[in-house]
Amino acid sequence: MYDKIVQIALLFDFYGQLLTEKQIEIIDMYYSNDLSLSEIAEQQEISRQGVYDTLKRAEKTLSEYEAKLGLVNRFLQQKESLSEINTMLDKILEKEENDVELIKEEIENIKIYIENLI
Repeated sequence: MYDKIVQIALLFDFYGQLLTEKQIEIIDMYYSNDLSLSEIAEQQEISRQGVYDTLKRAEKTLSEYEAKLGLVNRFLQQKESLSEINTMLDKILEKEENDVELIKEEIENIKIYIENLI
């Protein structure tokens, strides 16, 4: 799949505004600013354990939103489909003008991908 940092970043992009302000700050400090738990604890004036608990709770909440709503998964599937469509279009552009049947076949495949996206 993709590593945890990318996964959390995607989940945060889609669902981050549904977290509490404190969770948003801590996720941002930890993942975006690459601060350690101790550095965050010092800045937030809470214990390192408090930072850890808040971070894990926020990650769990983001994962629960994804499990229920599936927006990130759908986004990734759409991105993959669009990449496939782009590849198919490149193939069409490479075809000779007399390959009308092959071009029609590729266009039909593209239509299928687009219907699946809709």
